[in-house]
Amino acid sequence: MKSFFMTGIIGLMFLSCMQQSREKVGNASTFTASTGGVKLIVLAPGHFHANLLQKSTMSQVSDSVYVYAASPEDAGLKQYLSAIESFNTRAGNPTTWQTVVYTGDDFLHNMIAEKKGNVLVLAGNNKEKTEYILKAVDAGLNVLSDKPMAINREDFLLLEAAYKEAESKDVKLYDMMTERYDMLNIIEKELINSPDLFGELQQGTPEDPAVYMESVHHFYKEVSGTPLIRPAWYYDVEQQGEGVADVTTHLIDLLFWKCFPGQSIDYTRDIGNISSTHWATEITLPQFTKSTGETAFPDYLQKYIDNAVLKVYANGTLQFDVKNRNIGLKVIWNYQAPEGSGDTFMSVVKGTKAILKTVQDKEQGFVKQLYLQQSDGLDESEFSENLQKTIKKIQTTYPFVSALPTSHKGEYLIDIPIESREGHESHFKYVAESFFNYLGTRDMPEWEVPNTLSKYYITTKAVEVANE
Repeated sequence: MKSFFMTGIIGLMFLSCMQQSREKVGNASTFTASTGGVKLIVLAPGHFHANLLQKSTMSQVSDSVYVYAASPEDAGLKQYLSAIESFNTRAGNPTTWQTVVYTGDDFLHNMIAEKKGNVLVLAGNNKEKTEYILKAVDAGLNVLSDKPMAINREDFLLLEAAYKEAESKDVKLYDMMTERYDMLNIIEKELINSPDLFGELQQGTPEDPAVYMESVHHFYKEVSGTPLIRPAWYYDVEQQGEGVADVTTHLIDLLFWKCFPGQSIDYTRDIGNISSTHWATEITLPQFTKSTGETAFPDYLQKYIDNAVLKVYANGTLQFDVKNRNIGLKVIWNYQAPEGSGDTFMSVVKGTKAILKTVQDKEQGFVKQLYLQQSDGLDESEFSENLQKTIKKIQTTYPFVSALPTSHKGEYLIDIPIESREGHESHFKYVAESFFNYLGTRDMPEWEVPNTLSKYYITTKAVEVANE
């Protein structure tokens, strides 16, 4: 079954002009940096990240957005359209998106045949995402994709082919790495790259890595008192991906971005000694129902069920080395956080002069805080002087940052006031604007592509190793 419908301000009047529009945008994939030069296509939206790109108006982006999905009853499509409608009708700074929606089993074919826009947005089920990417760049479309872009070895090979095809077609493929726009991460990067203060990144060992990050998430959570409903496929590692193929994409991206800034990382020579483990989170049917609204486990989950309990391999450890520095990562997905708690995070980055720690736990009110610890054997007064010089330099761009001594000797809280930190949702706009600017200026950093491929080489290899 196929259908064509619209939402937005100009509705039926626009629909009557669609045939003329097809003729006018025959060269839609050609990007111009002018106002409205970006024409978005959204394919099979299945994650709320798809609509977050449109939470604010962007001058580069045309108000007309073309959406393709398999069915008008698709839950992801309904959620996407509902969110866009809320942006258009809110009291403050409403957007003016005009959404043209096509649904039908041939939605992918139709999207490529019509090629109504020049930037494809992907955020949803990950099982076919890499194939969508490859077909889109083959059709001459730029692609802005939510993570993960690949969840297994076969996907990685497709992604590698997609980047080669994108280069030959002179289009760009970009990963939505929102964490680069988090103020704490920005300040930590500044500190890591202050050699007088931080020194150099240690080499570390597999048992005591130079960089260690641990991230704890929860399948079921409530936002403002309302349960976050997840699609049933979120519990299928063949559709969502294992934990070491999903959350770790952000962690590895931050590692490259902070510790090796401006450097291209080639997975064929700079990455080695990948090892990993994985284990399951056990989900009962009542828990599954509470999280998804589904009253039974779908057929595709039956192979993961043991004694009426669903086993989701969302947890894992990952070790590797990059440019001879040892790295350790750990991802945990529990079903639900204990009362009064939430997601947690911690990281340790070890320099020869200082150690940086990020902690998000009960003591911090589940808000990430950054600490700097003087390394043993250093002169205290010299360290303090270098810290003040570094903070003063940072303050020229970020005047709200300061360093406050804690009760632990040689340790400082790098104070970044909450009011100076924007929320996660605002970061999507910055990612999009950066990508759109790259399309106009054609000056995307040379390290973006090799580092993205190295990231997905690590994560998909880790899945392969864990399953052995």
